[in-house]
Amino acid sequence: MMTKSDDYRFMSQTLRLAESGLCTTHPNPRVGCVVVRDGEIVAEAWHKRAGEPHAEVLALRQAGERARGATVYVNLEPCCHQGRTPPCIVSLIDAGVARVVTAMEDPNPEVSNGGISSLRNAGIDVDVGVMREQAERLNRGFVHRMRHRRPWVMLKLAASIDGRTAMASGESKWITSEASRADVHRLRAKSSAIMTGIGTILADDPALTVRLEGFDRQPMRVIVDSHLTMDANARVMTQPEEVLIYTAIEDRAQVDRLTHIGADVVRLPGPKDRVDLSAMMEDLAARGVNELLVEAGRTLSGTLVRSGLINELILYLAPHILGDAARGMFRLPEIERLSDRVEFKIGDVRRIGPDLRLILCP
Repeated sequence: MMTKSDDYRFMSQTLRLAESGLCTTHPNPRVGCVVVRDGEIVAEAWHKRAGEPHAEVLALRQAGERARGATVYVNLEPCCHQGRTPPCIVSLIDAGVARVVTAMEDPNPEVSNGGISSLRNAGIDVDVGVMREQAERLNRGFVHRMRHRRPWVMLKLAASIDGRTAMASGESKWITSEASRADVHRLRAKSSAIMTGIGTILADDPALTVRLEGFDRQPMRVIVDSHLTMDANARVMTQPEEVLIYTAIEDRAQVDRLTHIGADVVRLPGPKDRVDLSAMMEDLAARGVNELLVEAGRTLSGTLVRSGLINELILYLAPHILGDAARGMFRLPEIERLSDRVEFKIGDVRRIGPDLRLILCP
């Protein structure tokens, strides 16, 4: 008989397997599966890419007849609906497993524990909640999108120790170290989409791509361009991956020019002829964006912070001083009283090469 200690041990392995899909499963969640019989692992697998078999199906195939009467560990409730692949509960029931241990329920409100109920109705013992916190953290973007209809938004900034992101002239390459820039590419690789503002496009002409050896999936590129001044020759437009541009104005000639070269232009007008950022987040969620990484200048960064749309602030601080004439991190209305300050809680601090990386939450 499995003990609570056994459940934690095998679920830990399940989560480690699920982490293998950190950069590949978008827009699906990261899921691992371990099949255990008589206290021994007889099969294990993880979901690799959307459209390919889920972790449970792969593990059951590997286990074969040894799955009958076994305990299956999975970090997310097995699916009960037909998507690109058949529902996993059918495979579990047909395999004759005796018990399923899942770390958490499917956060999709349309599912409403349907997978768990179906398994129990088929006579399978189901336990829920083993290592729930770790499972939610692993799929926080997917969970947040399902629960709130918005992506998990990470705002990344690189600054000097006195909080400056660029010289007064706009020069900003490079404030932080090569080690920090490599860390940012790893962060990009785990994101569904990378977003910036038109100001950054015009000033720096970034490609917004992941440049890591062996990495074969590029996140969607998202540009906030309220007045649709996008240059069709910008580097971001010459990459083969998807580019999504949000604007607030109607300019059919410019839209046609950009869509002709492969961009998707969406008009979401808000106050003062600016893009409605809340509506934009909802649209991104509807497109399957789980984690959104924002790499923007002080105007868009300040607006996102002021709008309460940031879930996480990732700050790389370099050990040098640029002085008060250099540009700051956020353009915000003047804060006159200390009680009106924007507060964050420090979640993590670590050394990245010569720099510091701070992760802060509202």
